[in-house]
Amino acid sequence: MSEPNFWDNQERSSAVVKELKSLRSSVDPWDLAFSRYSELAELAAISASEGRDLLLELTRSIASLTQDIEKLEFKTLLSGQFDFNNAILGINAGAGGTESCDWVQMLFRMYSRWAESKGDTVKTLDVLSGEEAGIKNVTFLVQGDYAYGYLSAEKGVHRLVRISPFDANKRRHTSFASVDVIPEIEEELDLKIEESDLRVDVFRSSGAGGQSVNTTDSAVRVTHLPTGIVAQCQNERSQFQNKQTALKILKARIYEFQRQKKEEELNRQYGSEKKKIEWGSQIRSYVLAPYTLVKDHRTGHETGDASKVLDGGLDSFIEAFLKLKAQPKE
Repeated sequence: MSEPNFWDNQERSSAVVKELKSLRSSVDPWDLAFSRYSELAELAAISASEGRDLLLELTRSIASLTQDIEKLEFKTLLSGQFDFNNAILGINAGAGGTESCDWVQMLFRMYSRWAESKGDTVKTLDVLSGEEAGIKNVTFLVQGDYAYGYLSAEKGVHRLVRISPFDANKRRHTSFASVDVIPEIEEELDLKIEESDLRVDVFRSSGAGGQSVNTTDSAVRVTHLPTGIVAQCQNERSQFQNKQTALKILKARIYEFQRQKKEEELNRQYGSEKKKIEWGSQIRSYVLAPYTLVKDHRTGHETGDASKVLDGGLDSFIEAFLKLKAQPKE
């Protein structure tokens, strides 16, 4: 960074600064932990002669340091190429009609609350409302350190069982929604997309208005013809901004598609293959009636506090999955 003309190439300098930030976020906490350990080791040497109060303080400090080290050790699980990146999530309604649209809205709220609890920001890129209630599908960006590393654990089909608020007879209904997670990729990739392979469609935004957002053909849908992969954006201020965002999402999806094709034979058990959004394919179930239970079918981790989970309390599920994924495969 101290090189002459380093800042002249904005793209390169931004990539270097981002890499430096990632390295510092990994190294600095360990340096601090080691310094604390050295101080406690010196304190332990004199604690026996200084009385009970100092010994109690030493015990509390050791417990605190142990917890911090456990958190740092867990972060070593986030060592993938793009784990430090922002995450792009797409949630789509599956079998269940209006029930599933409402379930998509509940999941969107859940992930937004989780992100807010981490100090991350959430930016909605595209949303299609349900015909009667809820959301048919939504695409949004979670911006924060290791957002993709954590949220990659959420990829798959999510199942909800509850007494339907839309059923006058108060019967129990089962709903499904799929969650797709890809990293936002700012880095240069060895990925060439021909302009002739793209179809670009423009249409009128369907979201809430405001400064002509939904009164002009500003929304953009980009289709990659060889793979059929689609990305669209309608929440930016202009057609140009929507196109640039849609192209960024498309590029990330194509990269992920190609990566999964290479790894699917080695990694099927972690959800690389596409599954139907219906019974039997879920990674996690959220039961709200006749009892409350959230259970992850990959790890077996579960809790009876469903309201906490739906309010963004996902950490224990994410940690359980990442620990399972890190275990050597037989």
